[in-house]
Amino acid sequence: MHEGMGWEASSGGGGSEMVNHLPWTVEHLTEWSIAPTCFINLLRNSTEEQCTKTLKVVLYTFPQNISINSDVEMDKGEQYNFTCYIGKVAPVQNLTVRWYKGDTIFHTQTFDNPSQEPVDQSPVLSFTPTEQDHGVKFRCEAHLDLGPEGPQLKVSSEEFTTIVRFGPDIQCSFVEVLEGGTLWDQCPVAGNPEPFIQWLKDGKRVDSSQTMTREKAGQYIIEAEGKAVSRKKIQVLVIYGPELKCPSNYTALENAPHNLTCTVEGYPEPKTIWYRDGDEVELPENLTRSDAGQYLITASNRFSSVNHTVELDILYPPSQIVELEDSEVEVGSAVWLKCSSTGNPRPTYSWSYYQAGNVINENDDGVSRLLINNATAYNMGFYTCQASNEKGNVSKTVRVTVKGAKQACPIDITPDTMVISYRDKPRNVTCTPTSTISTNVKKIHWKGIGKTNSTVWRVNTYTDWDLTPVCAATFEGLEPCKKPLNFILYKTPDSASIRPVNNTNLVEGEMYQLQCDIINVAPARKLTVRWYLGNETIEPPFKESLRVTGCQPENTDCMSRRTPVNVSSTISVILNRKHNGAEFRCEAELDLRPEGPQLPYLKSSPFNITVYYKPVINNTKLPKAIPVFSGYPERLVCEADGHPPPKIQWLYSSDKLPRVSGGVLNVSEPGSYICNASNEVGSVSHEVEVILKEDYLPLIAGFVAVTVVVISVIFIFIYSIYYKNTKMRRYSLKNPKLSTHNGNVAHNGWDLQFPMTKLS
Repeated sequence: MHEGMGWEASSGGGGSEMVNHLPWTVEHLTEWSIAPTCFINLLRNSTEEQCTKTLKVVLYTFPQNISINSDVEMDKGEQYNFTCYIGKVAPVQNLTVRWYKGDTIFHTQTFDNPSQEPVDQSPVLSFTPTEQDHGVKFRCEAHLDLGPEGPQLKVSSEEFTTIVRFGPDIQCSFVEVLEGGTLWDQCPVAGNPEPFIQWLKDGKRVDSSQTMTREKAGQYIIEAEGKAVSRKKIQVLVIYGPELKCPSNYTALENAPHNLTCTVEGYPEPKTIWYRDGDEVELPENLTRSDAGQYLITASNRFSSVNHTVELDILYPPSQIVELEDSEVEVGSAVWLKCSSTGNPRPTYSWSYYQAGNVINENDDGVSRLLINNATAYNMGFYTCQASNEKGNVSKTVRVTVKGAKQACPIDITPDTMVISYRDKPRNVTCTPTSTISTNVKKIHWKGIGKTNSTVWRVNTYTDWDLTPVCAATFEGLEPCKKPLNFILYKTPDSASIRPVNNTNLVEGEMYQLQCDIINVAPARKLTVRWYLGNETIEPPFKESLRVTGCQPENTDCMSRRTPVNVSSTISVILNRKHNGAEFRCEAELDLRPEGPQLPYLKSSPFNITVYYKPVINNTKLPKAIPVFSGYPERLVCEADGHPPPKIQWLYSSDKLPRVSGGVLNVSEPGSYICNASNEVGSVSHEVEVILKEDYLPLIAGFVAVTVVVISVIFIFIYSIYYKNTKMRRYSLKNPKLSTHNGNVAHNGWDLQFPMTKLS
């Protein structure tokens, strides 16, 4: 509610009216800064008497045409002004002028004139032309932006085309001309007006239409005359195809530097590629035999290409001999020995061997062969083939074995095996040739026992630990041979004992190591150690190999020693309570079979261990929950197994009054009772829940007794009625008569002690 509303304005205003809306109406506006205000007169009891709001009015004008003014012809690098004429525009602060070069905006201008009345604007653009601006069209465009509520107005001037005078600009640094071509139009020159061009060399004018050859390449001067005169030194290059000069055949030494060169001329510099069997290759500095062959050389540039073929020959010494191998042949059979090598020049062959009459030599196609016919013992031995040429030689030796013509090494050793105990009596071992070839013996003697030429070796059982005796012999016409003696000097161990590796507490679940020490035994490699738990052999999960005392674990040769050593065997056992009081033993055996005697075992003394383990409560005697009848105490028995023996302790609420005797707890009250068993290894607890139950046995017994009494009374009552009606007779004692029967005789099952009369 209000007391009236109206407009206050220099044009179109009015008095207050009692309406809810009131328009502001004018026929036309000529006042550029008009600001009409709408007012409302509020009620008298309101805190304010009147409220007002001013209407924003934008009065604008925009020209139909604009124009641009500038010089049409301009010099490059000089500064010029473009003026855009815009008449009668308002408001100016909403005006934007855009300058276009072709279709691209290259400059924008705005205005901060706060005047709201129409004014003329002539924005100026300073411009310095380049040669790229020659022939470019320029224009200006005016924009009047009246915001989102008003219209968007724009108008563009006519375009004008610029003429820029520049140059001449010589645009090349060098010129490439095909041989046979000309210099005409080879170097572009830009300028306005179009320049006049001429070429000079050595100060003399050159006809640019003359044919160019490679000899005419060099430095020229190009002179251009237009807006100004410009001169520039130009390097003229003449393009011509490659020319390749290379030998057709070339011989080189393998693995030596070569001087095979091919000269190539052409411009641009030709690219030279070597091909072999169609694949691109690169010739190494040092050639090998694999590089021999025919090569195709191609030299090319963008003008043309040429080809040339070179045959490359590599000289090299003979290669390692192949196909010559050790051979075995039956007596009386034939065998071929083939010797083959490659080299340049082709190698020649020669053989070295025992010249027997049944051997034939043949050479064919670079290969040499020996044919052994009807092989005999004389053909046994070594055959050497040598291949040679002017660059070197190579040889290879093989062995020919004639089966059936050669026996085993003809040596007898007596005895052939010597297994002897430490400090035993000395013995002799004899080495002799087999009797059938004794006349062919050149030399026979023992080796490996020191410096001696004797055939008899006397064994010293105190010191001869490390000897490896071998009988060696050489024979006339046969290959040298030797025969070893199977020799062992042994010593049984002095003792075997068990000890712990560490002295830690023996607690269940921990790893415990025991070591068996075998003292002074040889040879160690013949020793076997077995472990016993009680009377049974054991194979623990962790058992180390036998180790020589004082020898590093990584040294695997220690067990191969022949001299007496101390040996140890170590086992690792994961302890459990069953091991408490267990007895461990180890047993050492020196096994010399099959060559030597069977020796007795050496056993260690028993080694007992004590294992400490955590208590375990016997749950079978102590369940989780126990019922207790009122008035009947219950015994809770807590037993635990552990080592050391555990201490039993009952834990319960202070308001309970059980009776404790050792591990036994007499309870008559409900609640939780905890049995705790502990020793130095650990402790364990077991909780028992005692549940109180009512004793209904007396009530049940009383109910049963009453029921029995009631049933008995009913039974007696019924039986009495039955007895009176069926079993009893009625008798009168008046006028009794004696029966004829004896009074002591029963009648009808009834004993009558005196006469009776039956009553009706």
